[in-house]
Amino acid sequence: MDIVLILIIVVTGVVSFKGFNDSSFFRRYEFHVGSIKAGEQIRMITSGFLHVDVTHFAFNMLTLYFFAPVVIQSFGHLNFLIIYIGSLISGSLLTMYMHKDQYYYRAVGASGAVTGIIYSSILLFPEMNLYLFFIPIPIPGYIFGIGYLLYSIYGMKAKNDNIGHTAHFGGAIGGYLITLVKQPQMIYTNAKMVFLLLIPIVVLFYLNKKNKL
Repeated sequence: MDIVLILIIVVTGVVSFKGFNDSSFFRRYEFHVGSIKAGEQIRMITSGFLHVDVTHFAFNMLTLYFFAPVVIQSFGHLNFLIIYIGSLISGSLLTMYMHKDQYYYRAVGASGAVTGIIYSSILLFPEMNLYLFFIPIPIPGYIFGIGYLLYSIYGMKAKNDNIGHTAHFGGAIGGYLITLVKQPQMIYTNAKMVFLLLIPIVVLFYLNKKNKL
């Protein structure tokens, strides 16, 4: 496993497990609209290293483990980190935009950053397949990515957990745009995948405009 990928997983694990066992630490660094508006913008980054529970942490890091190598091999470590952190921040920015009037809104998770890496890797390697342990047949990477965002729409509508589902979309937008900026020729050479990955993002903004979220 790549050393940079290991470092991200380890740091996220240390911070997350600290949060599991220290509620004051968790509350101090989670995404919280009221606190961010009061000047604690650091929460927009630190919340991406916290998780609700071990399952939430494991799912995000396992997903990152599957998709990150494609981005690292294609772009190198620096650009991988730019996409990861850029997607984390874009996830937080979209969350602030969509929940700016909900001062009570709280969320945590690396999902925004991970979704950015998912989108970037699918654009770079559209023919990728995943072999998930609970499904005996290969799953096309783009199906997983689109399904992940559609599940996020459900999570946003249900509002029954503390997971940053809105950040998934912000992260997807970040990973999508940064990758296209770095390899703009994809718009022509990989037009089908560029269009397909745009669909759930457009659906999100349509539902938001119609107040259906």
